[in-house]
Amino acid sequence: MKEKPKVIVIVGPTASGKSDFAVDFALKNNGEIISADSRQIFKNLNLGTGKITKEEEQGVPHYMLDVCDIGNNFSVAEYKSLAMPILEDILARGKTPIICGGTGQYIDALIFNQEIPRVEPNMKLRNELDKKTTAELYKELLKKDSRRAKTIDKHNRVRLIRALEIIASLGKVPTIKKSKLRFDTKIFLLNPSREILRERIQKRLIKRLELGMLEEGEKISAMNFSDIQIKKLGIEYISMNKYLKNKINIAEMMEEIITKSMQYAKRQQTWNKKYIPIVEVI
Repeated sequence: MKEKPKVIVIVGPTASGKSDFAVDFALKNNGEIISADSRQIFKNLNLGTGKITKEEEQGVPHYMLDVCDIGNNFSVAEYKSLAMPILEDILARGKTPIICGGTGQYIDALIFNQEIPRVEPNMKLRNELDKKTTAELYKELLKKDSRRAKTIDKHNRVRLIRALEIIASLGKVPTIKKSKLRFDTKIFLLNPSREILRERIQKRLIKRLELGMLEEGEKISAMNFSDIQIKKLGIEYISMNKYLKNKINIAEMMEEIITKSMQYAKRQQTWNKKYIPIVEVI
């Protein structure tokens, strides 16, 4: 039987040190890195997303960064269509593909044999749904597709709206079966304690602000995106946008970013538990 090609995956919650670990591993193992981050795919979202710098890359090729303009939509299916040929090319050149990131759906799209539904964005529907509270969105999903409601993060507005959008197009959210792993996959799970994570998130935030993250936030706010578009850009940009509109002060902004980052880290840790049978915990 022909051996499956070897692929490395590095997962972990935000601020767990995935990028540094990936670069170090790549330097020692002839590797090239494919980012699996749903925000770092956007151009000009740098400090707020913690996008790796050229200096930090240390010459290691990185892919799936800066592939989409801010404000555009980018689905898991689109990610797979762009990232899979890159992964196959890395293998064809005798290098080691290293998938690194905190977006579990992106990672699963590459390593598991699964079909992903392609549903075009419906902006009219999205704008209508965005007027509802998160609880109302979840209640609607529960009514229309109870199976998907049981598996979704009911506090994640973006995913709730996307699920309802798919239902409007297909009637329900198709079941995505994760069959066998497509590759000989080794997964490293970085899983520091909650105390260490909070300390890292706080230090990281202070550093990013010193480097000009608020100036980056000002440029984004000046683009006059809708609330749903800002939410898609993530925690930092949501809170900075509120601060820049004088809805909260700087201390409240910082505390909100830290608290919501910790909540996000918890959701990532829950997602990553499913990898435990096939991971090496760091």
